[in-house]
Amino acid sequence: MNTTTNIIPLEEPVSPDDDRLIEYRQLRENRLSRPLPGAPDGVFIAEGDKVVRLMIEEGRFAVRSLLISQSRRAVADELAALLPASVPVYLAGQELMDEIVGFPIHRGVLASGVRLPDPPIQALLGKASGCIVLEGLSNHDNVGGVMRVAAALGGVSGSGVPACPVLLDPKSCDPLYRKSIRVSMGHALRVPYSRIADWPAGLGVLGGLGFTTVALSTAADSVGLGELGEIKKPALMLGAEGPGLSESASLSADVRVRIPMSPGVDSLNVVTAAAIALAGMRLPGLE
Repeated sequence: MNTTTNIIPLEEPVSPDDDRLIEYRQLRENRLSRPLPGAPDGVFIAEGDKVVRLMIEEGRFAVRSLLISQSRRAVADELAALLPASVPVYLAGQELMDEIVGFPIHRGVLASGVRLPDPPIQALLGKASGCIVLEGLSNHDNVGGVMRVAAALGGVSGSGVPACPVLLDPKSCDPLYRKSIRVSMGHALRVPYSRIADWPAGLGVLGGLGFTTVALSTAADSVGLGELGEIKKPALMLGAEGPGLSESASLSADVRVRIPMSPGVDSLNVVTAAAIALAGMRLPGLE
């Protein structure tokens, strides 16, 4: 625990070229436009005191700095005490904080974390009993929601049960985007993930690792979820709302499954569908 203060009050004017705050000035971007010292793979931003606390306590990602509103001084003191003295905690008035980030930031607690390189698929899935595969999800809310589902119904790193990793195609949005993390309730920081660069051909590696690819589909010839039977290592494939999975991805699956629905309703929100399907498959570790 840090016993020395690392809280640094900020006063106006703060230069736009102040590299201490560069990541906070680019919150609207998925990735920073230029590399940062000590963060060769870029950084991400976590928002909200509960999420930031989880990030610090998990210890999976290195923390570069915190930016906290003066009105949350008690939270700043608590979080600063959890960090090494070398990690700065910048304290700003609300107007200055809004100026730094470029819009009103109501929660008043931000943290900058260092990204990790995407792990190889084989290493990511080595001990997993199931995984989720996403294609074409361009909505950060949906990606964050799926990460929360993966944590709740599949396990997370350090929980005592095999984690349920999430694999994304090249077009799906960033799980570590600020909004994705917030919607996931911080679980995007706990659920391991990687991307399949060669899409959809790269899906072939899953079979070699003992996984059965299960595509959620509304096709009439798909199997009802209740009729699926036990699959020991399912790889649940989900497409974007509207188009769903592409034909090439759907046809590459070992089995296509539908969630029975009332007549006149042809689809569910992708997060809801993921939760229903994954719960139906009952991965190990659920209580």
